[in-house]
Amino acid sequence: MKLNSNMLKNSRELRSNQTKEEKKLWFQFLNKLPVRFWRQKVIENYIVDFCCPKQKLIIELDGSQHYWDGHAEKDVERDNFLNSLGYTVLRYSNRQVNSEFKSVCTDIYSHLNI
Repeated sequence: MKLNSNMLKNSRELRSNQTKEEKKLWFQFLNKLPVRFWRQKVIENYIVDFCCPKQKLIIELDGSQHYWDGHAEKDVERDNFLNSLGYTVLRYSNRQVNSEFKSVCTDIYSHLNI
């Protein structure tokens, strides 16, 4: 499947404008691991927050918009599609990243084969 140039542009913009929770997870944990994660990775028609293709692992951080009407259903549809490609999708709320950072990192690490 050919990548949509708008998706790549959006991906770059999201990478440049990460949320404080994305920055925290990236700079304090993910970029220090011995496996490579990509930020704002385009997969088909989706942009995922963090992706480790070698481990088939995706990490999504959910802000308040994920709890608005209809968004939870879209997240389930998206996760099901990504699961169909062989990925495991881990979701954490921004609140969890801010108040339970160590347990979030421990959970992510438990899903890695390293």
